[in-house]
Amino acid sequence: MKLIPYLMFFNGDCSAAFDFYAQALGGTIVARVAYGDMPANPDQPPLSDEAKAQLAHVNLVVGGASIMGGDSIMGCNGSERIDGRNDTTVNIDVDSIEEAERVFAAMSDGGNVRMPLMETEWSHRFGMFDDRYGKPWMINCNKPMV
Repeated sequence: MKLIPYLMFFNGDCSAAFDFYAQALGGTIVARVAYGDMPANPDQPPLSDEAKAQLAHVNLVVGGASIMGGDSIMGCNGSERIDGRNDTTVNIDVDSIEEAERVFAAMSDGGNVRMPLMETEWSHRFGMFDDRYGKPWMINCNKPMV
């Protein structure tokens, strides 16, 4: 299991920021998924072209460490900015679907699930929640990226 910082961007700067981080830190972006690359959510209005270009998920690897991020599109990824407190989340990266389900159930118990644990474009399982103390977390069981 790895604990990975997840930076949430509220102004559409995620792609530019991660390109900068990769160059400055000498890292490699191993995953980059735009909202437009994901299936449309039938329960929400269609995304604008600007929103489709923003990043739902990005993963930068530097040496043996990772940092992840995404642009917040209100209503799409369950992220809310509350007085700037939710700009950074801790992502728990696990190796199996079973471990993702176990950790998600245990950590979200008594909290508020913002995105149920499910398969996404980049992961076998991904989910978001605020724990019982109001702190934001994510669970990720990543698919291999090329």
